[in-house]
Amino acid sequence: MSKKSPTAYLRSLVSVPALVAIVAVGVPLFAAGAAHADFRVCNGTQNLVGVAIGYRAAEGWTTEGWWQVPASTCATLIEGELQSRYYYLYAEDAARGGRWAGNVNMCVAENEFKIVGVNDCFARGFQRMGFKEYDTGRQGGWMVQLSDAPGTQEGQN
Repeated sequence: MSKKSPTAYLRSLVSVPALVAIVAVGVPLFAAGAAHADFRVCNGTQNLVGVAIGYRAAEGWTTEGWWQVPASTCATLIEGELQSRYYYLYAEDAARGGRWAGNVNMCVAENEFKIVGVNDCFARGFQRMGFKEYDTGRQGGWMVQLSDAPGTQEGQN
């Protein structure tokens, strides 16, 4: 697992002005035989994507990042059986600057981070980003598929 701020990559790459509409679809992991009990993110784009996750832990709301997920690969953000029903995801396309975001505000940092608490992000020296909520329905494992195509419904059997 490799973590680094996606904005560090943006500084070293030429920015493309037009952003492609991007969607993220959460899909429970169903597999014939053994099921994976992890929270995974798969990058269906042609670019490197930086990913952050939010969840409720014993010490309170927590955010962690950045995972680097290269094009056409997957990364495990949480290993083992999922303990919560709801998880939150924020991601950035390092080459084009596109974002997978939502309306649940949580804290992130420029570089690798683990932050407890979602309030007063700016006052504590962090940035605030909108994370998308995923209701896992208390499934043991979950996968989010990041895609360039708007409205694409991608699942895993």
